[in-house]
Order: sequence, then structure tokens, then C-alpha cells
Amino acid sequence: MDRAGQTQGEQQVIRLLVQPLQRLGLAKPSTLTIKQFDEMVAELSQKLAYMSAINLEALAEISAANAGGKDRDRFPIARNILKWAADIQPPRDDASPLIRAVFAKQLGRDAIAQGWAPELLAELRQSRRWPTDYVVKVTREKGDDAVRQLQRMEDRLARGDGLPTEQLAWRERRLAVIARCTEIANLGVNG
Repeated sequence: MDRAGQTQGEQQVIRLLVQPLQRLGLAKPSTLTIKQFDEMVAELSQKLAYMSAINLEALAEISAANAGGKDRDRFPIARNILKWAADIQPPRDDASPLIRAVFAKQLGRDAIAQGWAPELLAELRQSRRWPTDYVVKVTREKGDDAVRQLQRMEDRLARGDGLPTEQLAWRERRLAVIARCTEIANLGVNG
């Protein structure tokens, strides 16, 4: 998302999530100072800027129904709102600082160059943790068959041989994911 889109998205979060909750009378959580609450709202706005209007409205409804505090009159904490948001509309991979950082590092560059980036991306989406050496080893092994299959296809195409439609479709999907990982890596480097 470019800077203008991010700004517009943040304003939409304020308009469709934060302000409706405040109009319902939900106050800041009692455990937060005014400054901390303002910082929480700013961070929520940044992290949820990717969401569509209808999904933000759904998130506002869920947040209102799950208000915090003893009297259920407090703004839910950011952690809960982010969890509900991910259930409604998961962020795109390029919106994840973790995924950007991993692909911007040598680990991500190696995964792209060696062809197992789709498996690394799937692992990061699922775990939302920085991969340990063991996870990297297992993830690379998971990708071995697909890497070999893609290489065989590339070799056949280079010789001028044809591929069945389903193999061509699989190849295109895999190459698209690898290209997406390259875009994410570039965002991480430039971000």
C-alpha cells in the first residue's frame, strides 16, 4: 500500500471503527492513560488501514458487542481488535512487518533464489513467528519436491516440449507466488 492509500485507510479506520465506538459511549480502557489510548488508536489505525469499509463496520459491531471493563463500557484492547480484524479480513502479506522483514533478509532472498519461497510464505502466514533454524530446514525440505518439479517443467519448456494444461496452471501459480515474495522482499528493503 502506498503512502496516500495508507493515510486514506487510517482515516477510514477512525471514521468507521473508532468514532462509532466512541459515539456508543465506550471509554478508554481503565488500564491506559489518555496518551496510551491515543497511541493505541493510532497504531490500530495504521495496522487496520488495509481493511475495506464493510469489514471495518463489521469489526465495529464485533468490538461493540465485546466491550471491555466490568460494566462493558470500555474500548476493547488493541490485541483483541486485531485478532477479530484478522478473522474478518486477514492482512495482505505485504502488510505484515514480519513477512516483509523475513523476505528482506538473506533468508528470504535465499528462499526466492532457491525456489522454496512459497513454502516459507505459507509457514510465516501460519506461524506468525520468525523462523528458527529447524523451521527453515523443515520448510526448505517441504519445498524440495515442488522445486524439482518446477525445474523439470522449465527444462521441458526449454527443449520446446509442451506441458499438460494442469501442469502449466500449477507452474503459473507457483511462479506468481515467487514473484509476490520478490515484491514483498523489495517492500521490506525499501520500507
